[in-house]
Amino acid sequence: GKSPAEVAAKFLRQQGLAEGQAPAAETRTQRILGHTATHLKLTGIALLLACGIAIPLAMFLSRFNRPARALLYVSGLIHTVPALALLALLIPLVGLGETPAINALFLYSLLPIVRNTLTGLFNVDPLEKEVATGMGLTDRQRLWHIELPLAMPTLLAGVKTAAIVSIGTATLAAFVGAGGLGEPIITGLNLNDHRLILEGALPAAALAIAVELLFEWVERALIPAHLRD
Repeated sequence: GKSPAEVAAKFLRQQGLAEGQAPAAETRTQRILGHTATHLKLTGIALLLACGIAIPLAMFLSRFNRPARALLYVSGLIHTVPALALLALLIPLVGLGETPAINALFLYSLLPIVRNTLTGLFNVDPLEKEVATGMGLTDRQRLWHIELPLAMPTLLAGVKTAAIVSIGTATLAAFVGAGGLGEPIITGLNLNDHRLILEGALPAAALAIAVELLFEWVERALIPAHLRD
């Protein structure tokens, strides 16, 4: 009925390989908050990296049809690799811990962000582009003042999708020692403890719902009402 960490700590003390008293047991609330903070850290870093790379790259390549399609193909190809297999492939390259988890979540976040950014830019009415050019706007000004605002609803939808997918996928990070809400789920499965499983599953589901609501607020704040409809 004890977690692997508790059993290992007790064994090390009995063998004289660890000194001092055992640390005080955490309450359930402390464990949930700790795992949630780690979960948010993993997904937040990966999402910020993906947005910082995928959005500017997609904006730049939107001017060139073939490179844009190549970017879509590569990001889509990465997304076809199962999450657990991707984590396993990254272990020989970057080791265990948070690094492979963040890298895997970053790669998984690329496809929805790249696809939605390019789709939003490609779907801007050509007539509006011609009008902007006729008004004397340069390509860069047209991108920032016309195309990007019109593509913003689709772009934000891609970021929201990436965030929600990352929250679910990050539960697998516990397999590589990165922690997060997957840790109580895996421990609960090993111990056949349904309470431990729910200790990780329910907060993860609540996080996904909270992110959905957060992005709805961001969309209302950043996107004019006529574009949201």
